Amino acid sequence: MSTYGGIDLGGTKIQAAIVDEDSNVLGSARRLTPTAGGPPDVAAEMETALRDAAMAAEVDAASLAGVGVGSPGTIADGNVRSARNLPDWQGTFPLAATLAHALGCPVKVGNDVQVATDAEFKLGAGRLYRSLLGVFWGTGVGGGLILDGKPWIGRGGAGEIGHVVVEIDGARCTCGRRGCMEAYAGRAAMELHVRQLHEQKGRKTELFKLMREQGRERLTSGVWARALERGDKLAVQTLDRAVGALGAGIASAINVLDVEGVIIGGGLGVRLGHPYAKRIAEAMQPHLFADERPPHVHVAALGDLGGAVGASLLIRDGA
Repeated sequence: MSTYGGIDLGGTKIQAAIVDEDSNVLGSARRLTPTAGGPPDVAAEMETALRDAAMAAEVDAASLAGVGVGSPGTIADGNVRSARNLPDWQGTFPLAATLAHALGCPVKVGNDVQVATDAEFKLGAGRLYRSLLGVFWGTGVGGGLILDGKPWIGRGGAGEIGHVVVEIDGARCTCGRRGCMEAYAGRAAMELHVRQLHEQKGRKTELFKLMREQGRERLTSGVWARALERGDKLAVQTLDRAVGALGAGIASAINVLDVEGVIIGGGLGVRLGHPYAKRIAEAMQPHLFADERPPHVHVAALGDLGGAVGASLLIRDGA
């Protein structure tokens, strides 16, 4: 029986998994995404995460049928560019070739959110639909598309829903533009927003105290969730702002594509779960043109491992 590797490369963490032919997880591992050093350092951590997962599954990495990788950015022939939520990722980096040389097995690279959307379509919450939009709410906000039962990647950059403009000349996005959905809802942008309010305007918050207590260097999804549990006003207001942006941006995409379902995933999406998926659906409603038949909104069913499992399908299914 063949075994496959999958790596989900995110702005905060690298998740690796080894799966069998039925996508059952045999072993997994997680590493923090480096905050400095550029693509070679990120690739080295990805290799380590995959080897750790292989050790947990009691297999040798070189014996795998192959390893699929879900990466941010625009993907072409195993090369990655414009991965803005990763450290010092300038220009184009040959990620597939680098990892194939290091691991000793074939490697294929796809967009991180698209492969996670594919996994939800084939194995998770999207199985009921022929068309869906995956919205992965984490360090940034990424999108994946299934149209008429097939992934749609355009010319390699489709699905960048985080950069749908929700406010003309609005907040500065981490991409350098203004008014993007991600400027309001991406975890990195949310952290910049609350840090400015806390340090420059004296707004009170326990977010950074919680971050230190949890031994984190960034405001992770877990830190945001804990702050909400404690009723932190700035955290609540910032997440309200994020939900409003998500609602407007997702509804705009629905007005163009008219898909049947929306899957909310990513670190924040999965952590905050069904109550926030419901809030996002409610925030979409005023912006929907066909408001009498809104799409069904679900939380990603495959959880944190969905991206890695989806990446493995690049090898298993030859996607």
